[in-house]
Amino acid sequence: MSECLKAGFIALGLIGGSIAKNIRRVFPDAHITALNRSKETLDLALKEGIIDHGTLKLDDSFRDCDFIFLCAPVETNTEYLSLLKPYLSPETILTDVGSVKGVIHAAVERYAGDALFIGGHPMAGSEKSGYKNSNDHLIENAYYILTPGDNAGEEHIRRYEDLVRRLGAIPLVLSPALHDRVTAAVSHVPHMIAYTLVRLIEKEDSPEQYMKAIAAGGFKDITRIASSDPVMWEQICMENPEEISGLLDEYIEMLSETRELIAGKQGQELKRIFEEAKNYRDSVPDAPLGPIKKTYIIHIDVEDEPGAIAIVATILSAHGLSIKNIGIVHNRTYEEGALRIEFYDRESMALGIADLMEKGYKIYSRT
Repeated sequence: MSECLKAGFIALGLIGGSIAKNIRRVFPDAHITALNRSKETLDLALKEGIIDHGTLKLDDSFRDCDFIFLCAPVETNTEYLSLLKPYLSPETILTDVGSVKGVIHAAVERYAGDALFIGGHPMAGSEKSGYKNSNDHLIENAYYILTPGDNAGEEHIRRYEDLVRRLGAIPLVLSPALHDRVTAAVSHVPHMIAYTLVRLIEKEDSPEQYMKAIAAGGFKDITRIASSDPVMWEQICMENPEEISGLLDEYIEMLSETRELIAGKQGQELKRIFEEAKNYRDSVPDAPLGPIKKTYIIHIDVEDEPGAIAIVATILSAHGLSIKNIGIVHNRTYEEGALRIEFYDRESMALGIADLMEKGYKIYSRT
């Protein structure tokens, strides 16, 4: 792929900004143009040298790009499809970064049928949003799913795959329909389960909120993703209702079967399905990034005495390690160690473990 890559971006948020920064790092001579509704964001991207041109409306800077990334919400992306048509060359790959593919493929067919469209879904993200939180390694080692449209030939797919690899991600080609079913199963439905479980605990909790107070690792692990952006997840549900609903029906049926086994005290059958689930879960690869963001947590044994947390924090800060969260574990039913520390990434966690073990602390880690 030419080092003189020309890329255009519709919206510079977390994902668009991260891909733009990644392109600038890998292809320093690339020409990058961006349209964004916030002039402040464009000015910052220009100041940082990430983009060469920023605009509040489409202009000739988008003409003959190698790639144009649609990084706005799907409704906004759809609005730009017909507007972009005059700027697309026969070799311009038009793509998006959304987590649902059926809707955008249908929109492309309706409004820009001649476009060379290959849907894109980098399976990485952050609990933070906006260009200011973007970085040039967000998609590193993450799966980057490509969903080719009817006009995309093998040469175009290979060109996009090459770009993805150069940016440090892992390309995976799927049909739009298969993509939406896969992501519904491993991302969309788990979010629905997490939201619903939190609602159940809130509904069933006592006035004193004992359930909330003693919530332990198991509850926190399975409901962590319920802290995701409600607006974004409303949009995803509206864009992928068939797959999410169908899989929820299957999940509800399986829950009912489990309920019947429990009510009937069928221990051996329960044990069998638990073992099957455990074996499958244990076979899931430990990938660094995916549709559900990983956490990097350690637990350590500390004595309950004044200054214990401060001592640990001082040890970690002495080596410049940033701590995402730290706190006492009051309910240790499912986790060991009295102090819970969460890091931002695997490398920081590894360094933190080494520092603390050197000082004699006993560490329990999991990711």
